[in-house]
Amino acid sequence: MRIERVAIIGLGLLGSSIALALKERAPGIATSGFDANPKVRAKAEELGLVGQVCESPVEAVREADLVILCVPVGAMRDAAVSIADALKEGAIVSDVGSSKQSVADALAEVLPGRCVIPAHPVAGTEQSGPEAGFATLFVGRWCILTPPADCDGEALEALSNFWAGLGAKVEVMDAAHHDLVLAVTSHIPHLIAFTIVGTASDLEDVTRSEVIKYSAGGFRDFTRIAASDPVMWRDVFLNNREAVLEMLGRFTEDLTALQRAIRSGDGETLHDLFSRTRAIRRQVIEEGQETPRPDFGREH
Repeated sequence: MRIERVAIIGLGLLGSSIALALKERAPGIATSGFDANPKVRAKAEELGLVGQVCESPVEAVREADLVILCVPVGAMRDAAVSIADALKEGAIVSDVGSSKQSVADALAEVLPGRCVIPAHPVAGTEQSGPEAGFATLFVGRWCILTPPADCDGEALEALSNFWAGLGAKVEVMDAAHHDLVLAVTSHIPHLIAFTIVGTASDLEDVTRSEVIKYSAGGFRDFTRIAASDPVMWRDVFLNNREAVLEMLGRFTEDLTALQRAIRSGDGETLHDLFSRTRAIRRQVIEEGQETPRPDFGREH
């Protein structure tokens, strides 16, 4: 099975990055795109992101071999409804959502009998919009595919090759397991960042100007995460609530234990924890998911 035409529904950070990566790494693949926001469509046209910016999702997907839904997970169902009657026979429908079970359920219900293979490229920045995309976003990053049990093998291979062609490392995983893993590695860290930045801004005995002026490295880096797209993350937490709540319960227990160690002056427990977490950082670097340069490679 060959993917020769790709339709991108949603032309924000991920949609525009897919378009730019295709233009750079697979120029022979024809692209079309649609975004519900007319201003985004106009900007995509100005930037030349796709071969054809369409005025409707139906027009965008009509001849596509692969349709990628690059919309917030809460909008996946409506996006699927809008293209259901226009998909050509044998077309693959995929997505880029950060939670997978809810997306898989919604797409399977709306698109029965269609080839649906949910996907999650584990890549992104705190920026959003068509101007935020760049062609190398997926290089060296994981893209997790969560195919249904009855998935067509040739379609799965074609989608795997597609993402590998954009520079990603591809992994196949059960949707429920994906949601549990990402709750730990992505969703809870974002929730913590949103919370700590919000707490700092609400302190009565510290002014907001002082919080900003004296931001140490830790708080500064939390603000980068906390600047992420609010609609996207609202939908992630609402659609992956079970896994997030499970991991949040574990985190709360660990936080209580840490609080107890600080209160009792238990330096050994603190040192043991900090040593283990420091080792995790080294493993992340060894996996190629971060630079070993000090301060995340920032130039000063």
